[in-house]
Amino acid sequence: MEQLLQLRQGNLPLSFRPQNRIIEDAVIIEESNTIQNTTQVRASDKRTPFIEANTKEVTFQHLKQDCVIPVFSKDNEVTISHTNFIETVYEAATKVFPNERIDAPEIRVSHLIKGRTPDAIHKSVNELLDEDKTLYYERAAFVMEIPTIHEDIEGNLLNLSIGGVRAYNHENLYSKKSVEKFKVFIGFKNMVCCNLCVSTDGFREELKVLNCNELLNKVIRMFQHYDVSKHLQLMNTFKNYSLTEHQFAQLAGKSRLYQCLPSKEQKQLPNLEFNDGHLNIIARNYYKDDAFCRNSDNSINLWNVYNLFTGANKNSYIDSFLNRATNGTEFINGVASALKGNSEYRWFIE
Repeated sequence: MEQLLQLRQGNLPLSFRPQNRIIEDAVIIEESNTIQNTTQVRASDKRTPFIEANTKEVTFQHLKQDCVIPVFSKDNEVTISHTNFIETVYEAATKVFPNERIDAPEIRVSHLIKGRTPDAIHKSVNELLDEDKTLYYERAAFVMEIPTIHEDIEGNLLNLSIGGVRAYNHENLYSKKSVEKFKVFIGFKNMVCCNLCVSTDGFREELKVLNCNELLNKVIRMFQHYDVSKHLQLMNTFKNYSLTEHQFAQLAGKSRLYQCLPSKEQKQLPNLEFNDGHLNIIARNYYKDDAFCRNSDNSINLWNVYNLFTGANKNSYIDSFLNRATNGTEFINGVASALKGNSEYRWFIE
C-alpha cells in the first residue's frame, strides 16, 4: 500500500498542465481495486458514442466473464485479451496521471465470433443452451476520459482522453505465437459531440508486444512523450481560419475527386482517408449540424470543419477509426496552411 500511495503523490509532468484547467483531488484506492471499480462512473452516462458504424457498447464485465480468449492455433498460446489490453492502458494512465480522476472505459465492439463447446458439437442450433455457446469480438475500441484535465475551444469543453483499438483480424491466429499489434492514443474528446481529437504525436498505429508488461512500458512511454500543450495549441489555431461557401464547396468536391484520381496524380497530393460516405455526412452537416454548421454568411471556421470531419469519422470501422481520426487532424491543419499560402494543400480549396 505504501508504494501505491507514493505513486499517487507523484507530480504530473509539466507538459500535461494546460492553463485554466481544474484539478480535483486524487482518490486513494486500495491495491485490490481494479478497473471494474470505476464502471459506476458511467452508470447513468447516455451521451453520444465516440464511434458508431456497426459497433455496439458492451461492459468490461461482459468481456471478462462471457467471452473466450482466442489462441494461436499452432501452439495454443493465449493472446492478450481485450480486457488485458484495457486494464494495461488503465494501469499506465494511473502511473502517468497519479493525481487525476480516470473515468471508466466506454467500450465498443464489432464482428462477433460465435462458437460452441466441444460437448455441444453435435447439437442442433435450437438445442443449444447458453453454457454450450462461446463468443468473442474480433474488434474492440475503448476510451477513458480524464475529466480533471480539460480545455475550452470555441465554447466546447475538451476532456483529455486515452484509449485504444484491438483487431484480431490483424493477427495471424493460425500460426505460432508472435508479437501482437495494438493501436493506442492519447488526445481529447469534444464533450459537445463526443468526437475524438487525435494528433500524430498522441497516436501509435502499431504497438508490437509479446506480453502485457511490454505493452505497459510502451504505453507509459507514449503517454509521457505526448505534448498536450502542442496539441491544444494546434486545435486552437483552427478557429482563426475560415472558409467561404465557395472554398468549402471546393473542399468537399475536390475531396470526392481525390478518390477517383489516377494513382500517380493522387500520390502527388497529401493523403486523405475520408471516403464518399464520410464526405456525404460532412456536406449534409455543413447545413444541418446544430453545433458546427455554417455561419449566417455561409462561411465556416476550420474548428467547425474539423468537427464535421471527426463527426463523420464515427461511421468508420473500428480498425480504421484512429488512423482516420489522425488523418483528419493532419488534413485540416494542411487546409489552414493552404489558407496561409502553402501550396501543398491548395488543390483542395481552389
